[in-house]
Amino acid sequence: MQRFLTTERANWRDLAEKLGFIFHTMYGEPYWDETHYYAFTLDQIENDLEDPSEALHFMCLEAVDLVVNDEKWLQKLQIPRAYWDWIAASWKRRDPSIYGRFDLAYDGRAPAKLLEYNADTPTSLYESAFFQWLWLEDKIRSGEFPASADQYNSIQDKLIERFGALFEAGCVVHFASCKDTDEDRQTVRYIEDCASQAGLIPRFVYVEDIGIDAGGRYADSNEVLIENLFKLYPWEEMFRERFGKQLVQSTTDFLEPPWKSILSNKGLLPLLWSLFPDHPNLLPAYFEDDPNKSAIEEAYVRKPLFSREGANIDVIREGQETISVDGAYGEEGYILQAFTEIPKFGEDYAVIGSWMIGEDPVGIGIREDRSMVTKDLSRFVPHVIA
Repeated sequence: MQRFLTTERANWRDLAEKLGFIFHTMYGEPYWDETHYYAFTLDQIENDLEDPSEALHFMCLEAVDLVVNDEKWLQKLQIPRAYWDWIAASWKRRDPSIYGRFDLAYDGRAPAKLLEYNADTPTSLYESAFFQWLWLEDKIRSGEFPASADQYNSIQDKLIERFGALFEAGCVVHFASCKDTDEDRQTVRYIEDCASQAGLIPRFVYVEDIGIDAGGRYADSNEVLIENLFKLYPWEEMFRERFGKQLVQSTTDFLEPPWKSILSNKGLLPLLWSLFPDHPNLLPAYFEDDPNKSAIEEAYVRKPLFSREGANIDVIREGQETISVDGAYGEEGYILQAFTEIPKFGEDYAVIGSWMIGEDPVGIGIREDRSMVTKDLSRFVPHVIA
C-alpha cells in the first residue's frame, strides 16, 4: 500500500457536476481529492482486505443471532423493548440486506483492524462505486496508467445484481432520504439508478413526507402505499420518531432490514470481541461500565453507541485526552475500543471503507483527514491495483 502524487484531470469538476456529484467540494474545501492516489498489490487486496471483510461479515451474523435471543445484549445496545420481537422476527425470516461498509485501519503490512461497521446507512457509495472507476478509466485512456491497471471495485455491478435477485422486474420500490442533505439525496439517486438498471421502478419520497394511511400503513406524499422501502435513515432514529410505533404492525419491507439495527450500533465492537477474543482483525473493546476495560486503559477511543461521522469521539492516550470531537450523541452510553495507529501518509491519516453487497466483499473507498478521526468532510481519494 503506497500513496502517489498525480495530476488532476482537467475537466473533472465539470464532469462531476454533469453527473450529479455536486458535493465534490463542500464549504470551499475538496471532498473528492485526486491530487494523489493509493496503490495496492493484488495480494494485499485479496488476502488483507477481501478475505477479512468476508470473515467479519459472518462474525457479525453470529453476533446478531446471539443478540436476538439474549435480552441482556438487547438492553446493552439500547434497543427499545417495543421492537425486540419485531427485530427477532426479521432475523428469523432472514430478511435480505443490500449493503454495508466496514471501516478498517490498514497500512499494507499488519492485519486490517475493524474500527466500526456502517451496517445500516453507509455513505460514500457513489464515490466508491462509480466516480473513482471513471477516474481509473480516464487515467488509462490518457496513458498515465497501463491498460492492465485495475481497481478493487465491482460495487456497482454487484449492487445491480443484488436488486435483481431480490425483486422481480417491474416491482415498485420507494427510496427515501432526509431533506436538506445533498450528499444523502445524491447517494439515494445513484442507488435508484442501480435499481432501475435491475428492472425495478423506483419512487422517491423524503423521510419527512412519509405518513400513515387510513389503514395505518406507511404511504408517500401522494398517498401511495409503500410496500418496499430503501431508506438512508438510521434505525435508532426511526425507533424514536412519531410514526415509529407503527413499525411493528407495518406491512412494509425495509432495506436495510430491522435486524441491521443490531449491527449499526457501536456496541457491536465489544460484542464481537467477547465472541471472538484475540481475532487478528478485531481490537479489544468493552462497554464503559465493564470492569475489564482496565485492559486498555493506557490508550483507547471512546465512542457513543450511535455516533456517526466521527461525532463525540474521544481519543485517550496515557490518561490524557488527545482528540475530542463535538456532536449531539452520548446520552445512549459509550463503548471503549483499544487505540490503534491509523496509517499516516504525509500529513494525512487514511481509513479504508470495505464494501459488502449481500454477503460478498466487493470493493473499497479511502477517506483521508489531517485528524485520526474520520469525519463528514474527510476527503475521498481513489485507488488502483498496481
